Amino acid sequence: MNNLTTIFICGFQNLHHYKYLLFFLLLLLFCVTICGNVMIITLVSYSKSLQSPMYFFLSQLAICDLSLSIDCVPNTLYVVLNEGGTISFAGCLLQYVFFLISECTECLLLTVMAYDRYLAICHPLHYTSIMGHGLCKKLAIMSWLPSLVYALISSLSISNLHFCGLNTIDHFFCDLAPILELSCSDVSFMQVEAIVLTVPAAICPFLIIMISYIFIVIAILKMSSISGRKKAFFTCSSHLTVVCLYYGTVMVAYMLPKSVQSLTSNKIFAMIYAIVTPSLNPIIYSLRNKDFLDASRNGIVKLASS
Repeated sequence: MNNLTTIFICGFQNLHHYKYLLFFLLLLLFCVTICGNVMIITLVSYSKSLQSPMYFFLSQLAICDLSLSIDCVPNTLYVVLNEGGTISFAGCLLQYVFFLISECTECLLLTVMAYDRYLAICHPLHYTSIMGHGLCKKLAIMSWLPSLVYALISSLSISNLHFCGLNTIDHFFCDLAPILELSCSDVSFMQVEAIVLTVPAAICPFLIIMISYIFIVIAILKMSSISGRKKAFFTCSSHLTVVCLYYGTVMVAYMLPKSVQSLTSNKIFAMIYAIVTPSLNPIIYSLRNKDFLDASRNGIVKLASS
């Protein structure tokens, strides 16, 4: 039985006049996320110089970041500005589903991108023959499809819970833990299910990424050319930066004991991986990438001439 029709999201309380500063910063990050990721998708789709597996996976990551940002930020802006806000139970569940799909897909895409870099550096002679267009599509599907399955399983489990009494979430969006706190059912099964799903969705991908980079580092150290080492390291640095930023904040938010964390710190770390990281990905990948800068200039020239 579900007696919940609306849920109150607390967001960040007692901000007073600082809420306008936070609102402006979040709005700025949202605009950067939308513009940056749309630019990546557009350039990869239309620029002939960006037709490689690395950029194809980057465009998939951009779609994932767009989905995550559109899912979380608009409602967060409303909550911050009004120092709290209401959302329907169905809307809250839907927000969590899209959040889960985006987060799981991001983990898997980062893993696929690590595998792509592993092939490019450790097996350069066979890279083109292995990482063909067909395999790229299959790897992209393998990143999105499990995330849809995880979200379906989790949403069905939540819909079978009983909700009564409490209707306040002390967070800025509908995550699993705050939703479970509203239930008057025994949620131990859901907590175990979440841990089980975390293994293939996040922990295994992280281990694969780490193993890939061990082989990559070994291959780079074996290179006799200093320029070759620098070029190989440069092609991996952007991806490694995103992995460290994303997984670092996720691990702190979800894996540290609750006794160590405070509600405020948990919200801050959640804000980093849910809002800040999607805005930084386009900057990290494009500003230091000569191919992207050249494609951007060519696109601007074509628009100006037309």
